[in-house]
Amino acid sequence: MGLRTDDARLLRVHSNAVYVVDDRVVIRISRSPQHGIRAGAAVAVAHWLAGQGLPVTEPMIDRPVHSHGATVTFWRYYPQYTRTRPPARELGRILRHLHAVGEPPPFGLPRYVPLAGLTQTLAAAPRVLAPGDRHWLAEQAGVLIEEYGRLDSALGTGLVHGDAYPGNTLWNGDSVLLGDWDEASVAPRELDLVNTYQGIRFGHTENELREFALAYGWDVRAWVGFPILRAMRDLHTLTSYIRRAEYGDAAAANELRHRLRSLRDPEQTDTRWHAVA
Repeated sequence: MGLRTDDARLLRVHSNAVYVVDDRVVIRISRSPQHGIRAGAAVAVAHWLAGQGLPVTEPMIDRPVHSHGATVTFWRYYPQYTRTRPPARELGRILRHLHAVGEPPPFGLPRYVPLAGLTQTLAAAPRVLAPGDRHWLAEQAGVLIEEYGRLDSALGTGLVHGDAYPGNTLWNGDSVLLGDWDEASVAPRELDLVNTYQGIRFGHTENELREFALAYGWDVRAWVGFPILRAMRDLHTLTSYIRRAEYGDAAAANELRHRLRSLRDPEQTDTRWHAVA
C-alpha cells in the first residue's frame, strides 16, 4: 500500500491497538487469537454490508494480514477533526437498516456467546481483581447467561453488529458510518439496541435515547428482556478494563474499581462512568 509508518499516530488501545498512517489509513492490530478470527469476519461483513447499501467503514484490503503473532487489518481513515460524536439517532437509523437486511451474508457468522470475553478473562484469575470481586463477577455472569438463554426475542434473531453504540459511529462528511465490526454475529436483534441505553452511565440524556428509539422505530425498554441485556452490557464493558489493568494501565485500573463499586454498592452516589482512552 506504500504506507509511511514513521509518522504513525496511536488513536487508542482497547481490544486492539489502533493507529492512523499517512492521514489516510487506519491500522488495527490485535495479538489475541480470538480477536484475530473476529478481524477476518469484520472485513468480510463490512464489504458485504457496503454492497447492501449500508453506511459502514471501508476496509482498504479484503483480508487481514497475519504477521509475528498479530492480526492486522487496514481501513479507510475518516478524520473527525473537532466535531462532536454523531447523535444517537443516526445509529438508530443505521441499525434499522441493518436489521431489515433480508438475505443472510454468503458466509458463516458465529452465534453470539453471552459474556464470553468476561468469563474467559475471569478464568485466568487476574491479579488485579480482589477475590471477592472476581467471585461476584463470576456469579453475576453465570446468572445472566442462564437468563439470556431463556429470552424470547421480540425482534427475532439475525445479523447483529454486536457492539453497536454511538462511540462506534463516525462522520464521513455530512453522513454517518458505523464501524468496528469485530463483534458481528447472529443474535437477538435487541442486543444492538440495549448498548445505547446503557450510555446513561456515561451521561447520555433521556432526549438522546428518545431520538434513538424514534429513529429505530421501537423503544427496547418496553421489552421484558431489557434489564437482562442491560446488565450484561454493564459486565461486558468491564472486560477490557480488567485486561488493561492487568497489564499495568493505572487509569484503566482506577476506572475498573469505580465501576465495580457502582455496581456492587447500591448506596454509591457517584455512578457516572468514564471512557478511558
